[in-house]
Amino acid sequence: MLLFALDASRDFGALIASELGHPLAPHEERTFEDGEHKIRPLVDPDGEDVFVVQSLHGGPAASGDDKLVRLLLFIAALRDHGARRITAVTPYLAYARKDRRTKPFDPVSIRVIAQLFEAAGCDGLITLEAHNVAAFDNAFPAARREPRTLRTLYRGCREAGRRRAGRGRIARRRRREARATVARGARGDMAAADRQAFVDKRRSAGVVSGGEIVTGEVRDSTVLILDDLIATFGTIERAATALTKAGAQRVIAFAAHGLFVSPATESLQRAPVERVFVTDAVPLFRLTTPAARERVEVLPCAALFTAEIRKQHAAWC
Repeated sequence: MLLFALDASRDFGALIASELGHPLAPHEERTFEDGEHKIRPLVDPDGEDVFVVQSLHGGPAASGDDKLVRLLLFIAALRDHGARRITAVTPYLAYARKDRRTKPFDPVSIRVIAQLFEAAGCDGLITLEAHNVAAFDNAFPAARREPRTLRTLYRGCREAGRRRAGRGRIARRRRREARATVARGARGDMAAADRQAFVDKRRSAGVVSGGEIVTGEVRDSTVLILDDLIATFGTIERAATALTKAGAQRVIAFAAHGLFVSPATESLQRAPVERVFVTDAVPLFRLTTPAARERVEVLPCAALFTAEIRKQHAAWC
């Protein structure tokens, strides 16, 4: 097996390598004066089972688009030089949110991304909390894995929950996962994991509205808001405000990915949210205000990827 971590995700790749007990293989990345890239392995991949770590979130040094192009170029180089199987390990998968047409002539971006991976020669993909699991399955029909973060998040705040709020089918699915997780970790909370509430949300032309109507009884409860990612924090702020008005005693938010793009810092400080839990799949480089940063707790998730890599490699062998 060969395990690579491209430069933009080297720190996270090193965590996976440490958990896996397997060293990172060397590679070379160059950026030319006009912004184009060259990237290649420095060991022979012929006949190997190869895993490549590259998270596709935008960052201070490279955009998500740049990272995607580098990953595709690297996968193509591995394929050209005889890699037997290639799996992309993308903790954050760019463009996964655009998974269906909501306006005339809309693209289905996740399907285009899947086609690019396939064209480059990628055999499988491991990502964290796909935005829409059904759309993800349809876009990536080849071998893939989607580690679930719920168990990690639950361990981070074991005593927090009495009710869970979220988005329709996704909330119901995560409630089922919560029940299974709680059943394994703290059987006495089984009834708590079975209760749910919903807050309305509407999006049109990029404008999000709603967040004022709460369905479900939350009075005197601790409410957990579960989501796949946090962008501006506006949805959670509106939901937390509505839940507090409906009588919730405490509101705690959980998400796999904390992007915290502007104006998340201001929204985070305003919102009636006691604590926010995210994983380290996306670094918190945008949260520079201490008052906002101290409300966010980061939980490690490299072990989830390590387990999936072990499982895939063992099945391949």
